[in-house]
Amino acid sequence: MKRLMLSLMLLIAGVGMAHAEDPDLIFKKATVWKFLSPDDKLGTYAIDDPDVEGVTCYFTVPEKGGWKGWLGLADELPKASLSCQQVAPIKFKRKLAQGEEAFSQRRSLIFKRMQIVRGCDSKRNVLVYLVYTDRIIEGSPENSTASVPITPFGSTEPPVKCAEWISE
Repeated sequence: MKRLMLSLMLLIAGVGMAHAEDPDLIFKKATVWKFLSPDDKLGTYAIDDPDVEGVTCYFTVPEKGGWKGWLGLADELPKASLSCQQVAPIKFKRKLAQGEEAFSQRRSLIFKRMQIVRGCDSKRNVLVYLVYTDRIIEGSPENSTASVPITPFGSTEPPVKCAEWISE
């Protein structure tokens, strides 16, 4: 029984862990008013790409209110929107694979995860980001895509080529 309780506590503690860096909350907007409990909201967050310096992605996700939402027990909707921008000169920190995960966050106690993955459109020298939510049992078709054309960003040097850093 002690082992079961310890395992459950470790699982719950791990639910809040996302990636090496948690996203920055930009703002929340209430969408459904709830009497005597927290409202349903849309939360907008920013995350800097951990492997591509100079790119920031903004995503918005629905957050359940009520007492279940407040306790972190609500099953969050599998929806997200995404917008990514070049905010500084782009520098790759390491070689990457096409479709590699840039950020991940749990959206329910056990079964659901939101992921942001990145790829390279080598023909156009554009970074492409995809956000989607998956489930262990059944995936979700809800997704959003953002693109970041790699530009010199105030420099006279030619921009880096994503194809040199992201392989198929």
